[in-house]
Amino acid sequence: MDHASALELSFAMGETLLRNGAEISRVQETMERVARSYQVPEFDVYVLTNAIFANGVENGVRHTTQLKHIPSTTIHFGRISAVNQLSREIAEGKHTVEEAFAILEEAKNLSPSRLPLTLFACAVGSACFCYLFGGGLLDSIAAFFCGFLLEAFLFFCERQKLSKFLKNLLASVLAAFLAAFFLLLGLGNDLDKIIIGSIIRLVPGVSLTTSIRDFFNGDYLSGAIRMIDAVLVGGCIAVGVGVVVKVISFFPGFFM
Repeated sequence: MDHASALELSFAMGETLLRNGAEISRVQETMERVARSYQVPEFDVYVLTNAIFANGVENGVRHTTQLKHIPSTTIHFGRISAVNQLSREIAEGKHTVEEAFAILEEAKNLSPSRLPLTLFACAVGSACFCYLFGGGLLDSIAAFFCGFLLEAFLFFCERQKLSKFLKNLLASVLAAFLAAFFLLLGLGNDLDKIIIGSIIRLVPGVSLTTSIRDFFNGDYLSGAIRMIDAVLVGGCIAVGVGVVVKVISFFPGFFM
């Protein structure tokens, strides 16, 4: 068995999981399982939210420590699921290292959802959350269009590679502005309900949940990093919405 290749495979699988939003304990467990399945005699790994440290021993010789900085992550549960399935199959002895690499490449190249479906899903989600938080039918319809346009704007920001915080700040400004615009047109009765439904797409729920899970698993540093990230994103959303609401509040009778 080519242990060097097995170490590279383990590292590549861990990197793929981390890049797509997997929790720290899952990344570390997967890397250790892969190394163990290919009989790597000694393997050490330490995973942070944005970095992986790993080294191993082959025939009594320690390989150079690998360090990979992963500055940001996106959420892609399809890729995480595919890598998890691959790790289970490796543990069952179904694949050689070369076969596993080929399957991993397929998992890494899984495309995100098609844009029309993503736009529609965001629009429906915004409308539903608006209704759940007490909005009426017109408010939900307004939130539907706000969510649709917001997702289109986020897609544009991804193409322009804007930073996460600038993207969320501008997106929250747009969501609040669109909510006020539709309310001004008479489509909706409650501005705050429309805004709540519209910005739900921006809420960092996965980061917050994952940070809590990291704390429970004893990964305090990674949990703190993700918690800070969630708080900063939430702050950007609050600032963006607050600025728009403050500006439009200067127009008498707007909320009536």
